Amino acid sequence: MSKPEIVAPAGSPEKLEYAVAYGADAVYLGGTSFGLRTAAASFDREAMSRSVEFAHRRGVKVYVAVNIFARNRDIEALPGYIEFLSQLGVDAVIVSDPGVLALVRETAPELRIHISTQANTTNWRSAQTWQAMGAGRIVAARELSLEEIAAIGKRAGIELEVFVHGAMCISYSGRCLLSNYMTGRDANRGDCAQSCRWKYRLVEEKRPGEFFPVYEDDQGAYIMSSRDLCLLEHLPGLVEAGVTAFKIEGRVKSIHYVATVTGVYRRAVDTYMADPGNYGVQPEWFEEIGKVSNRDYTTGFISGALAGATPPADSIYRRDYTFVGAVLGYDRDRKLLRVEQRNRFAVGQTLEILAPGLDKYRLRVETILNEEGQPVETAPHPRQTVYLPWPGPLPAYSLLRRAES
Repeated sequence: MSKPEIVAPAGSPEKLEYAVAYGADAVYLGGTSFGLRTAAASFDREAMSRSVEFAHRRGVKVYVAVNIFARNRDIEALPGYIEFLSQLGVDAVIVSDPGVLALVRETAPELRIHISTQANTTNWRSAQTWQAMGAGRIVAARELSLEEIAAIGKRAGIELEVFVHGAMCISYSGRCLLSNYMTGRDANRGDCAQSCRWKYRLVEEKRPGEFFPVYEDDQGAYIMSSRDLCLLEHLPGLVEAGVTAFKIEGRVKSIHYVATVTGVYRRAVDTYMADPGNYGVQPEWFEEIGKVSNRDYTTGFISGALAGATPPADSIYRRDYTFVGAVLGYDRDRKLLRVEQRNRFAVGQTLEILAPGLDKYRLRVETILNEEGQPVETAPHPRQTVYLPWPGPLPAYSLLRRAES
């Protein structure tokens, strides 16, 4: 039984570094073009080159999304980009479009190909067809049950990657026209406005301009906003089904999200592989993933179609903790942590420190010093560097967060 790969989101070079630090075996990212997350298109060629080198030095693979449904103008521009990725030595490209796959095969035949979840692979025969065309891995459609995943693994004989955590789309594997229709932003070209997450009201045909609320809770009605996926309890079944890789959604989420969720799944996979017969989800794992912004969790379609009818989220987000700072280093002479503020915190508050490996510490903020060494009550500007007393160095990529209750 091979150990499944944890594939973490890298929406920026910084997020890539945190994913690596908290235990990812591979990361996936997108360039400035040809991917389905324009909001996470933070990798120009120079940044991508640096990030691939960073990951490879640490034994982590890099997969690049080239998963738009290409138009004619894209086909003309793609060969040069594919050549660049090949020369860079990325470990795979993720594609949805058979025309793009053919271009990759022609332009860089040595480049490994993964089939995106956007391609909606829902049966073993489709998986075999993709394999015959040159794909080495399928990212399964999110609508599949565990039984269906296992059948594909058994019949197709191709690597399988499955989403195990993160936001779910109300449309079929993300094939949605709602955003394009309402805003002109095409979800199938990476520019989704997330219209399904908006608040909606009901209007009666003969009473235009009179809007009736659709009550869900005191924060509003989000009738198309799915709960978030969490498959921690189903990891053993997925491994037994032959799943090669566990994928975490979230390229547009924060470094706190990437670090926390990657760290939890790292701990879960390592625990299972150490003693498969006694695997059980630890309460602290659920507690930990509850500290990132999330909609209520669901197991999605993994148990069958009824479970797949994911009810709407009770609210757009739950934020029990706020990510407030990234630890940048330690001043040994003055015994001070150097912290870049990301959200407001103040003297008198108690913060939690999260370190790689899910180690946690408590820090009572008695003093905050600005860059001039002067005491302040709070850091007044975002991204300002401040200093906090602490007895010793912390591991690189440690984070600070504050409980909201």
